[in-house]
Amino acid sequence: MRRLQRTALPGMLALSMTLGLLAGCSHKEEPWHLTNVTGHLPDLDFSLVSDNGKPITGEAFKGDTALVYFGYTHCPDVCPETMARLMQVLAKLGPDAHNVRILFITVDPARDTPAALHDYVGAFDAEHAVGLTGSDRQIETLARKYRVAYQMEKRDPNGNYEVTHSSAVYVFDAQGHARLLGTDRDSPEVFAADLRRIIDDHS
Repeated sequence: MRRLQRTALPGMLALSMTLGLLAGCSHKEEPWHLTNVTGHLPDLDFSLVSDNGKPITGEAFKGDTALVYFGYTHCPDVCPETMARLMQVLAKLGPDAHNVRILFITVDPARDTPAALHDYVGAFDAEHAVGLTGSDRQIETLARKYRVAYQMEKRDPNGNYEVTHSSAVYVFDAQGHARLLGTDRDSPEVFAADLRRIIDDHS
């Protein structure tokens, strides 16, 4: 399960390969360190429940650069590692971090109540991170929209289970457009450099 989480799933691999081929035909500009998905994924658009228990939509995050990550609070390794890495990215941004929000969208809504998400994201960064949940159908639909794959694994005798999921971080600009895709292979330094470009473009 952990190996699956650390690698891009087939749909994500196909997307990255396609975008890499298309990049050779685009106009010349400074290359991005992360994968450029501009024009290839939908804008930030959802109706979910925030970790304060209130309904929220993607529109609420317009004006900020949004880092969207699909995970779950019982995740044993990849999710906390990713959140910790995003904390490093924000630290490297300095004052620009004020323009960034981290949206932690659960793939385990059965266990991840708003309160559980609030405690989880708050343990990392209560100022910049927000947890989001919804019904099974809402999460499934949103995950499919952004080509995120996840699957609940077999329960153990105590009823516990893990969720295998893709672990990319999606970067949306201040207008809600999907711009970049980051993975655990991208260092906090290069991640921050690309984020600063996104922020500067909309400042």
